[in-house]
Amino acid sequence: MRLLLKFFLYLFSIIILFAIVGAAGGVYLLWHYGRELPDYKQLADYNPPTVTRVHAGDGQLIAEYAREKRVFVPISAIPRRVTNAFVAAEDQNFYRHHGVDPIALARAVATNIVYYVKGRRLIGASTITQQVAKNFLLTNEATLDRKIKEAILAFRIESALSKDRIMELYANEIYLGYGSFGVAAAALNYFGKSLDELTIAESAYLAALPKAPSNYHPIRRHDEAIARRNWVIDRMAEEGFITRAEAGEARMQPLKVVALNTSLTGSYSYFNDANYFVEEVRRELTDRYGPDGVTEGGLSVRTTISPKLQTMAIHALRQGLEQYDRRHGFRGPVTTIETDGNWIDALREVPMPKGVRGWSLAVVLKVHNAKAEIGLADESVGTIPFAEMRWARKPKKNQRVGSSLKHVSDALSVGDVVLVEPVKLGPPPKKGADPIEYPEGTYALRQVPEVNGAILAMDPHTGRVLAMVGGWSYERSQFNRATQAKRQPGSSFKPFVYLTALENGFTPATMILDAPFVMDQGPGLPKWKPANYSKKFYGPSPMRIGIEKSRNLMTVRLAKAVGIEKVAATARRFHLIENMPPQLSYSLGAGEVRLIDMVAAYGMIDNGGKELTATLVDQIQDRHGKTIFKHDERPCIGCQNVAYNGQDVPVLPDVRKQIADSASTYQVITMMEGVVKRGTGRRLRSLGRPLAGKTGTTNDSRDAWFMGVTPDLVVGTYVGFDNPISLGRQPWGGQETGSSVAAPVIKAFFTEALKDQPSIPFRTPPGIQMVRIDAETGKLAGPGSNKVIVEAFKPGTEPKPNGSATIIDGSDVDLTGDGEEGRPLRGQTGSRRGLY
Repeated sequence: MRLLLKFFLYLFSIIILFAIVGAAGGVYLLWHYGRELPDYKQLADYNPPTVTRVHAGDGQLIAEYAREKRVFVPISAIPRRVTNAFVAAEDQNFYRHHGVDPIALARAVATNIVYYVKGRRLIGASTITQQVAKNFLLTNEATLDRKIKEAILAFRIESALSKDRIMELYANEIYLGYGSFGVAAAALNYFGKSLDELTIAESAYLAALPKAPSNYHPIRRHDEAIARRNWVIDRMAEEGFITRAEAGEARMQPLKVVALNTSLTGSYSYFNDANYFVEEVRRELTDRYGPDGVTEGGLSVRTTISPKLQTMAIHALRQGLEQYDRRHGFRGPVTTIETDGNWIDALREVPMPKGVRGWSLAVVLKVHNAKAEIGLADESVGTIPFAEMRWARKPKKNQRVGSSLKHVSDALSVGDVVLVEPVKLGPPPKKGADPIEYPEGTYALRQVPEVNGAILAMDPHTGRVLAMVGGWSYERSQFNRATQAKRQPGSSFKPFVYLTALENGFTPATMILDAPFVMDQGPGLPKWKPANYSKKFYGPSPMRIGIEKSRNLMTVRLAKAVGIEKVAATARRFHLIENMPPQLSYSLGAGEVRLIDMVAAYGMIDNGGKELTATLVDQIQDRHGKTIFKHDERPCIGCQNVAYNGQDVPVLPDVRKQIADSASTYQVITMMEGVVKRGTGRRLRSLGRPLAGKTGTTNDSRDAWFMGVTPDLVVGTYVGFDNPISLGRQPWGGQETGSSVAAPVIKAFFTEALKDQPSIPFRTPPGIQMVRIDAETGKLAGPGSNKVIVEAFKPGTEPKPNGSATIIDGSDVDLTGDGEEGRPLRGQTGSRRGLY
């Protein structure tokens, strides 16, 4: 008995010794591995890199900027159904263990012994807390050291943070494939839904992804994805998170995902027609918050763009560029291939030219006199009737074209690979007839224009940019011609010359001499001799004619009379040209401006002379929903925390700076209405709307402009080659101008934009008097007046009965050699063409 007692004492001593050694070893391990562990307390202030989301004015998502595409969602906003799915799949005892699950660990050890013998991949037993420790604080290396550190950190995290906080960290950090960091981003990427819209089956699929997203790809590995999802559904039922009936119904659901986008900046709901605008917003945000602030800051940006108007602007610009390009001939096929063998495979190998939208590549298989037979890459065949390629004349130098086509073979040959677009209606056989209805499989010949341009629409009262298109295609060129290009505006600058005159005592009826003008430019330089586009001189004419007919000589004389320095000051006030040289050629638009600045300047004329700042962003909120930027900074007293009981809506103060006289700007508007009614912009007259506008064309027709104005919308466009060369002559004669090239773009835009809008006249400021005058003499209308218009005058400036007209003739300028001062010189020809 004593011997047995000694044995048990000895055994107990050995156990105690091993326990002491084990405890010491444990303490040593904790000290050794815990001494250099990262500070887990930083998880309390978790601010992960979060996606910046950019929305259109109507709330549509138009862009995301992200290093890691993550939408942070607090645990209170994550549905329990979603968290339960992850608990069932990843850590069934999450709410019961203290960081490490000993039961799961023992199960994994036993299983791994069997798997090791069979040569199978070993499984892990990491809890959700351990995964948080690994994802936030450790590396992904599969070593024993890391597992020990992971377990130590898991215990520490559990002692410092609540279970809900740990789940919040996990749900927002876990990577779930396709650039989706966190469950909210994954819900959007895979299903196009917010978390609260997910079904049991969809929640289970997301919970199936953490182990290996690529192994359960919903399309490439659909069967594996379904099997793993159903396993998660069964686990949810076993844990009591859902009923067996709900599980059975969820298992029967198909796995349907939205079109996956492999780009980190992709999204299911993007409005994809705003690339130039989106890039401009990104630059602005980067300047304001830095690159990391944009890609990691989790900003919510509400922009000014109207998707509806943006789509109209794209169509209008592309249509205008195509129309110009077709007038100047067909530059030939994309390439040529052999059609004797397998032309389908050969055609499929031809890369699609950049910037193509809605068109297809086709190869010419046969050529007839009245049509061409074509084949497409989808193995279908079709025809191009002669009427749909009649424009394809051979181009010559200086943007001219050869003689008209007589046969299809004049433009196309067998083997030519060309761009085509399906068409249903053709040109009517004669004027007034209905369009021809084409059979199925009829196509029109197309080509990507070489010419380019931009269009921009703005709210003239706020400066909000409603539409911006910086070129034919962002894919073809990322250069934004609406904001980055500086081009000569030509005569579209003239309204600011006339505004300067109106602010300095002139009236729309002031008579200005339209006669030759010659100025000595200094020793060794030729004399400057601007001329009208028509190369004719028209004698004394009312000031408004100078805008309506875009008369260069009248404008130069007016700028000389009022003072070019004052014109330069106006250009500076309207933020067009900050340091405009005091040279008369600038009155004809010889300076360089940006389209966005021109549109804003016209907006200031339209709104009665109030200063505008063009803006692309209405409001910015940080990741916590706090507003950190607002374009409209007007105070609104009585707007916060007020219950509406029928009281009057608060009136916001108008804090815009008055930079021009409202009466003078209204007079300019009425003069530009004359441009549409009787002048160079009369293409828009058929719209039957209150419209004002101004054309602009530069020397040798290098740039063509049109600025269109309504009471509540300002739109501007320019068309020109990026490497400025002449736009050439129209096939039927005459130089290409703002009227022929740019005005159709604005007309196409206004046709759609104003279609369902009420017809609102321009708002008349107080004090303006509308007087009937003779449009040719500027005097009060009388019985003998042939052309009578209603003109806007400031009080006391209207023509007096039987009054004589003062003619502005620039008496201090040199007129020798080209006519006599004051004489009507109808029909005489100027020595050279200037800006017009």
